[in-house]
Amino acid sequence: MPKLNATHDPKLKSWIDTANTAGCNFPVQNLPFGVFSTKGGDKRVGVAIGDQVLDLAALEAAALLRPAGEERVFAVSSLNAFMALGPPIWRSTRARLSHLLADGGDRALRDDASLRARALLQLSEVSLHLPIEVQGYTDFYASKEHATNVGSMFRDPANALLPNWLHIPIGYNGRASTVVVSGTPIRRPLGQIKPPNADAPIFSACRKLDFELEMGAIVGCPNAMGETLTVEQAREALFGYVLLNDWSARDIQAWEYVPLGPFQAKVFATSISPWIVTAEALEPFRDVGPTQEPAPLTYLQQREPSNYDVNLEVAIAPDGASHATTICRTNFRHMYWSSVQQLVHHAIGGCAMQVGDLLGSGTISGPDKGSFGSLLELTWNGANALALDTGGERRFI
Repeated sequence: MPKLNATHDPKLKSWIDTANTAGCNFPVQNLPFGVFSTKGGDKRVGVAIGDQVLDLAALEAAALLRPAGEERVFAVSSLNAFMALGPPIWRSTRARLSHLLADGGDRALRDDASLRARALLQLSEVSLHLPIEVQGYTDFYASKEHATNVGSMFRDPANALLPNWLHIPIGYNGRASTVVVSGTPIRRPLGQIKPPNADAPIFSACRKLDFELEMGAIVGCPNAMGETLTVEQAREALFGYVLLNDWSARDIQAWEYVPLGPFQAKVFATSISPWIVTAEALEPFRDVGPTQEPAPLTYLQQREPSNYDVNLEVAIAPDGASHATTICRTNFRHMYWSSVQQLVHHAIGGCAMQVGDLLGSGTISGPDKGSFGSLLELTWNGANALALDTGGERRFI
């Protein structure tokens, strides 16, 4: 069951007023980690609180936060060194930050005007960067609704799921070098496309560019090559979660994916959010997932809830539009295979997982059309145009 502590208390308030406003993304119960820089400054690790970012390198220099003793792990350009310290340090650091930022907690930061001026910066005045050095990237295909929709489109609706789908988390190894922070410009990919009535493929820019609404799980604990992980070990090994958009070139993918799966259609870009919400911060939102029938093999069976009740949505804002049109609302709890099961299965054959590995959940689609997590599903492969609030329509991007 969820493991709650004082950092999760819903009554907890911060002495930073903007962290207490209704609808704030970064209250004191959240404290997500990221990497930022100021103009002309080096990259370093920070935590979001209200409308500000707390510079953890400044706290480290002031000896208010020393998770690695004399070694500095926050005056660096990624979270990998901090994650490598392991779960007990993750928890104690989060507790210390909560105590420093909570109203009624340790006043060492609050009462030091000089340190506050150095350590607390407006989010609007900093640049956010890729928070981790991505060592490996694996994308899964773990939503039953998404897999059923795709199987119905391209195969037999009566047999939309392939025989193995209900027994193992299906995935493929993606391209770590093109994982980028959200907001990075994406170039429309080139590749081979076979038009429906053509006898041979053509070389063309993608004509069916798509998004995939996903969550990404960040591996914080490594395992040696040849070692396996239990469900309990895998849960402990996940540092946190990011929003993830696995950009997809659907027309390139349709031609190339048989027999070995996606390749060029997926390698050109995967965007992740700059903030990592820790698994500990998400404990209050742990939830049971869909009933798995047939029951998975023993190594994949979960004794505790491993899904998360996290509402997600997608909006499209064409260039020049006055506002964005929300086209999808779904929830992370719909995933048939959890991130914990994905990590267990990834390692079961002896794969050495590394600090900074990224596991894409796969497209998160719910049970109704408004909860489908891709344009492929929302427009049924372009057959049905999607009307936008500001006029015009979209079948793909």
